[in-house]
Amino acid sequence: MDLLADALAVSGVRGTLGARIEGAEPWAVAWQPVERAVIYAVTAGTAWLNVRGREPLELMPGDVVLLRNGAGHVLSSDPGALAPGCDHLVAERARETGDVLRFGTGEVRTHVTSASYENDPAISTQVLGSLPEVVHLPADSSGSCLDDTVRLIGREVAYPQLGAAIVLDRLVDILLVQLIRVWLAHHPEEARKSWLGVLDDPLLSAALTKLHGDPARPWTTASLATELAVSRATLSRRFLAGTGESPGAYLTNWRMDLAARRLRDSDDTLETIARAVGYMSVYAFSRAFSRARSTPPGRYRLTSRTAEPVGGAC
Repeated sequence: MDLLADALAVSGVRGTLGARIEGAEPWAVAWQPVERAVIYAVTAGTAWLNVRGREPLELMPGDVVLLRNGAGHVLSSDPGALAPGCDHLVAERARETGDVLRFGTGEVRTHVTSASYENDPAISTQVLGSLPEVVHLPADSSGSCLDDTVRLIGREVAYPQLGAAIVLDRLVDILLVQLIRVWLAHHPEEARKSWLGVLDDPLLSAALTKLHGDPARPWTTASLATELAVSRATLSRRFLAGTGESPGAYLTNWRMDLAARRLRDSDDTLETIARAVGYMSVYAFSRAFSRARSTPPGRYRLTSRTAEPVGGAC
């Protein structure tokens, strides 16, 4: 099992091409906060990123930057440029549909492609939440895989052909996975403090693979340790250091994530869902779910099927 792929799938991470920005100096655009991660890839020229409370960040050709929490920010030709008023409806439409936003009246020198990533709010195990609030990967240190994807996006945007929207959305998903790979390779110490750090720990990776692969099995710390051919004490110590919780607590949270998604998205009975996540009775499952989510599973099913909030415009 590919742990990263499994966690991304369960947490509902979906990428969508956002606004394509063309800048002719001087130019600037301000974006309000949104409830999703935002990524920028500079395919030509340069740009400055200003996030409140942080130093301005210069972006060079091939650079990729991720705003994990979708914080409000300004993109501009220089850090002192003022963002003029803009048509909010046009800007938000471009962000949602991948249309072009052109700023300035001269020759376009900068091209920036944006994308956004939604997370399933029902899931507590969030991969993107393990990343820093701002991840900047310069082109000269990002690795050839990410460089190649940025170039592919740039070519697809510049010379769109049949099925371009599908190709770009797939490239956006690839871009995120490659960003995570490169960040892990370049920031191993920082990664060890997060869920992503387990991917680089053979013991923890093997442990999570077993839990994810068969969540209905009546795992205990002792039985998991036996499967991994290590002592219970060693597993408990390493698991707590790597994930911040015990194997049992992690398994319960993962089971509740799986159950929450099925309660919301399927019409499976409580009995079926309970068995699928390792509970022999509806009563035991309901008690565990109520403790984890502060609401009984039946009520959660009724209240969770609501529309997701829409983010703000520039």
